[in-house]
Amino acid sequence: MLEKHIPNPDIIYPRQNDKSTCYLKNVVKKSNVNIGDFTFYNDFYNSPEEFEKNNILYHYPINGDKLIIGKFCSIACGAKFIFNSANHTLSSCTTFPFPIFYEEWDKTIKVTEAWDNKGDIVVGNDVWIGFDAIIMAGVHIGDGAIIGTRAVVTKDVPPYTIVGGVPAKKIRQRFDDTIVKDLLEIKWWDWSIEKIQSNLTAIRKMDIEKLKS
Repeated sequence: MLEKHIPNPDIIYPRQNDKSTCYLKNVVKKSNVNIGDFTFYNDFYNSPEEFEKNNILYHYPINGDKLIIGKFCSIACGAKFIFNSANHTLSSCTTFPFPIFYEEWDKTIKVTEAWDNKGDIVVGNDVWIGFDAIIMAGVHIGDGAIIGTRAVVTKDVPPYTIVGGVPAKKIRQRFDDTIVKDLLEIKWWDWSIEKIQSNLTAIRKMDIEKLKS
């Protein structure tokens, strides 16, 4: 009898002979980035281990904003997270970022006054982010949502909602309200690995009653 394999969230490459897909939490080093178990990134251009460098942009420690991504998310090649420091303030009569060049203009100005701070980027659990999608600063994406290919997400996305386009707009809700409510209460992604594994068929086949029991 074969010994049962237990999935391991603490490895970098979960697929044999595949160095294009990695579990992100095991390659990200920044303290202001938090990624959940089994969330993976695939990159066929660069090493997926360079996710911090190539996909998390304008994320400077001075601003204090965070990237938080839940468990079991699927992130396609080229998806990017654009943080607040990429912005230029709109409350001034100029968009020129004088505070960035404070040494030249006025040393009393704070660098962070150069941009409007919209807060953290927060991605829920079991979210699928499509190829080349862009998630902008301050956006919160709910559990089970799907972000379409090359979408530019500038506003929050409700749970289990599919969005696409530039700027991203709702295409449809994946399930009816009752099922969405059940899934958000079940929170299967927070179960133990063993419980998820033993209920995998019910999760994959949408057997809500079995999952609720």
